Amino acid sequence: MTQPAKQTISRRRWLRQAADAGTAALPLIAPASALGLAGTTAPSERIGLGVIGTGSKANGGLRNFRGLGGAVELRGFCDPNDRVRQAAVGAHTPEPKSAFQTRDFRELLDRDDVDAVLIATPDHWHAAQAIAAARAGKHIYCEKPLSNTIAEGRAVVRAVEQANVVFQHGTQLKSMQGTRRACEMVRNGVIGRLKAVRVGSPPGQAFGYPDPEPVPDWLDWNMWQGPAPEAPYQSVRIGPIPGRGLRGWYFISDYSKAGWIAGHGVHDIDIAQWALGLEETGPVEIEGEGTFPETGLFDTVLTYQLEFRYANGMTINMTDTGRNRHGVTFEGSEGTVFTRGGIETTPTELAGWSPGPDDVQLYDSRHHEGNFIECIRTGRHPITPVELAHRSTSTCLLGGIAVRLGRKLRWDPQREQFLDDEQANRLLSYAPRSSEALSFGPGGALR
Repeated sequence: MTQPAKQTISRRRWLRQAADAGTAALPLIAPASALGLAGTTAPSERIGLGVIGTGSKANGGLRNFRGLGGAVELRGFCDPNDRVRQAAVGAHTPEPKSAFQTRDFRELLDRDDVDAVLIATPDHWHAAQAIAAARAGKHIYCEKPLSNTIAEGRAVVRAVEQANVVFQHGTQLKSMQGTRRACEMVRNGVIGRLKAVRVGSPPGQAFGYPDPEPVPDWLDWNMWQGPAPEAPYQSVRIGPIPGRGLRGWYFISDYSKAGWIAGHGVHDIDIAQWALGLEETGPVEIEGEGTFPETGLFDTVLTYQLEFRYANGMTINMTDTGRNRHGVTFEGSEGTVFTRGGIETTPTELAGWSPGPDDVQLYDSRHHEGNFIECIRTGRHPITPVELAHRSTSTCLLGGIAVRLGRKLRWDPQREQFLDDEQANRLLSYAPRSSEALSFGPGGALR
């Protein structure tokens, strides 16, 4: 499974030369044979993929990568939780005993046969691992949200751009045809003058405070915590909430600063900003309110309503799904379109619209992981590159700060600073934890 270093270096050189030789002129949708989707990729030309974080989210992504007809070869698995890592190895490799496994992602990044990584760890690890991967010259597919703070996100952007690696954000709804068509309808005025944009995303969760437990021998608890503050081990932090399935860390601010506003809502904000042509900027005013657990281990927002206002006068209204349908609704003077991967319109006949040659046509990706692999080969930007990942994540993080402070905030999306509000600006970053095993510098990067 592991190839000699000489072959790996040759493959990487070929990938870089392909980008430099003008393959950016290739079409966005390459034929299956060109992507290796039809089983045509020679073993020496396959993209070596390592996975960092091997839980349920990674397993979905790995199934998609494995479905690319031999274009990708799994080269290593990293997770500080031996149980979930070994389960992923068993599910995705024909010879589990020979697969490279580690608790420390730095060992995976040191491997010459790893060209790209899938980062599917809890939110508090995304930025540090993405920065480390970029510095190691690895292409990056990172699950959402990009970062836990806006300062971290900007540090990831700098690292990716300096390393000139391909980055794809895991907001995969963008690669669904209904999403693209809905956004094209809004961009081309098919529903008339835009009157309202409504986003609905799931609410948060509350839970009691369980007693601390001994750290199990199958877990490196220090590595799992990473840059987050030191905390006692409680199984609900890393595992499912009893009776609910969702992992507890989603709703603990040490691991997910904005809670479900960013953890889930980034999908929907990403779509809304794409449709409005605002995907490279951010709001200039944020106002909202939310409810929070009064006691217990979970401390992120439960219910919320937010208003994001942009410099061009557009507004996005975002609430939990108790107040708005899950997804994005665009209401215009001539009709309405709803999307969360599919498409629904009022009147229904609008759903048959397609753009003409003179209309705005958006980036057309048919497979999110396949688009990532295609862009590694061609040197193109993928459908959700790092700057757009940072912008959609930032909008959600701004919402988290607004509901936490409970007041209107003014934001400069160019400087990425709040105006005349030092208390809010202090929430743009945090001091990551350091330990004997892990020491973090600016932006959450490992020293």
